Amino acid sequence: MAQKASPGYAYGQLERALDTASSTEDEAVRRRAHAKAGRWQAVLAGMADGSLTVGSRTPVADTPAWVTLEVAHGGFATGRYLAEVPVRPEELAAVPEGAPGTTDRERVNLGYLTDAGLAALRAALATEAYRVEVPEDAALPVVAWLLGNGHAEAALDLVAELRPLLHRLRLAPLPGAAPRPPGALVRLATVGEVRETLRSATTRPAIAEMLETLRVWHPLYDRLVALWAETVDGELPRLTEDGVTGGWPCRTWPAGWGTRRARWLADYATACARHHASTSHRQPKGNFARLYRALTRCQFAGVQLTGRDVGWIRRALANTITKHGEPGSERRAALRAVQAAVAARPTHAELAAVLAGRLDAYPGDGGLPALDPVVEPAEVIPPHLVAKVARAVEAPVEELVERGVIASGEVLAAVLPQITAQLMAANLEDERLAALYAQTYAAFRRRRGLLLLDLQHQVRLEELPWIRVLEPFRARRPDVAGAARQALTQTVLLALGAFPQAILPNPLVRELGALAGQAGLPMPLLEELAADIFVGTFTEKWRTAAAATSRVLAGTLYARYYDLPDEQQWAAPPRRLRWRTADGFAAVCEARAGRRRRSVAGNGMVIEQSQILTTHNLAVLTETLGLGPRLRESGPAQAGQVFTWVVRRLAGQRHGKRQLIKNVAYAWRQAIFFLSFCGEEDQRAAVARLRELVTEAGLAERFGPAVTGLAAVVAGARFPADGTMPDGGRRLLGWTTGPHWCR
Repeated sequence: MAQKASPGYAYGQLERALDTASSTEDEAVRRRAHAKAGRWQAVLAGMADGSLTVGSRTPVADTPAWVTLEVAHGGFATGRYLAEVPVRPEELAAVPEGAPGTTDRERVNLGYLTDAGLAALRAALATEAYRVEVPEDAALPVVAWLLGNGHAEAALDLVAELRPLLHRLRLAPLPGAAPRPPGALVRLATVGEVRETLRSATTRPAIAEMLETLRVWHPLYDRLVALWAETVDGELPRLTEDGVTGGWPCRTWPAGWGTRRARWLADYATACARHHASTSHRQPKGNFARLYRALTRCQFAGVQLTGRDVGWIRRALANTITKHGEPGSERRAALRAVQAAVAARPTHAELAAVLAGRLDAYPGDGGLPALDPVVEPAEVIPPHLVAKVARAVEAPVEELVERGVIASGEVLAAVLPQITAQLMAANLEDERLAALYAQTYAAFRRRRGLLLLDLQHQVRLEELPWIRVLEPFRARRPDVAGAARQALTQTVLLALGAFPQAILPNPLVRELGALAGQAGLPMPLLEELAADIFVGTFTEKWRTAAAATSRVLAGTLYARYYDLPDEQQWAAPPRRLRWRTADGFAAVCEARAGRRRRSVAGNGMVIEQSQILTTHNLAVLTETLGLGPRLRESGPAQAGQVFTWVVRRLAGQRHGKRQLIKNVAYAWRQAIFFLSFCGEEDQRAAVARLRELVTEAGLAERFGPAVTGLAAVVAGARFPADGTMPDGGRRLLGWTTGPHWCR
């Protein structure tokens, strides 16, 4: 029975977006929240009227799979085509009057199929003066190339396939070159994108209020206090244990006091008109407000002030003089000097504006050749602003990882298409076509994945009609295959070295798969499955990956710790189980998980067993790329990094949440994989160091059973069926349907 997606998730997302829109005071946040709410309303409306089938790879009715859709968080299609955009005036200007077509977009697209339109597309291809923002932008340029190179039949077939959507989709690129980093350099964002982010920075209301108080209202307040202090007869008032002592205000009126009063009131009015962040001077019972109100009523010699008013003036003066010192005193001056120094410091928003101004010197659609000239002096610019600017730096991937600009496998996957695109296009001999292919590939990788049920797969690049038609023109070149293999190996080693605690994220797995295909190294790379939509079935590649895992890790620490089946069992199944099928693999996972009922947590237990049996790609990559020698060198350090990460995470979260325990268990599995390539002496040393870290962090009671269990397996023991050693050691897994022993 086919699965169906529930609208409950979409309702929850809509509610959160509306809550944010109604509660935030930030206009930009409110605007984004309203846009998000609009997308979720479109999702729910489409699910209700049947125009959207969430969970299908063709979720929008009467729409082919290749159309690029707007996709909300979680993989929910909204029904909008990203290539369905308003026609630009310059596009319409190129269309002759009376041109055929039912819509402006259709007239523009048909115009590109005229002699003049095709010539314009070929000129753009020749000069690379175009930008492919969504994959559909490359469709008509491919038609132009085919016609210009004698492939009229293929071009006509492609136009026929595109014809039903000519009236809706933009099928030609935008004008203007698309600069890309030279060679093997990459960047996370363009200078223009970073500049826009910096210019949108604002100062938090609480900080703005504090700075306004220090810069504007404190100086005015000190002048106000000094003004009233001039009228005191005798010692200035102070607070003591017996109450207010000292002289009384409004007893003496120095020459020029009225003029100074009028000047202060004028300055105060100007400040009120210009500054609105702080309200401290308007607190009705505050010293500032009491002294101000009295000043407005005191035209001359206090004639409009009552005895009560004078008493409050005296009390307000006593409060501030006792707390901060007399006007002009060293004590008060020292305080204001410190506050003035704080107020003089530029805010982060002001520094962001400075950085944005410096970026104006660089092309907005390019990157930065170096970071230092923009962020100097380094001791003044906050680290988080430096990190924003660093997103535009063009550098080798390894350098960006080392700098912390690429801080996760997901970010690595986001920049990798800049390299992969060039490798994927290298098999096309025509340089113009190769450049178009590379831009199309990069745009395709920006597509958001759909929520898919029933083991459907995401749309692949070769399913785009204008890419499929180019397949006969792609030559398999050994040098390109070698370069792809080298890039694949370097990327895998980089990901495992920089983020050893994390499984390879799905976007990165897809990029690795593309590189593997280009290198001529087909391998069963697996994406992480979602527990909330898992139906208990696997495709054949899981069994293939499990066989590779049993082969690569036979007799190792990993095989003993997780009780891996023997490779022969996968290849020659007993009659009672269909080991050669995905159903057989699923049965093994179910049996190992011991799931008694279907639930999200129960699904997670089965998925975790599938990852254990396959190492979630590590064994397949190690075998195919010959990474064993490298791992024997780096294994001890990588395992140590993971153990340190695990302890820090657990120490920072005393009451383990399910997500934390899952992440810790997945990292633990990675560490055991790395240790499996180490000698026994290194394994014992790693476990000893781990025990020290756990003890120092105060986690011995909570996490000690996992350390004890690992130590026993290193010594040659195996876990019983229930995963608990006689000495209390336990096998660490992430998912459970009940309370986790590590929580």
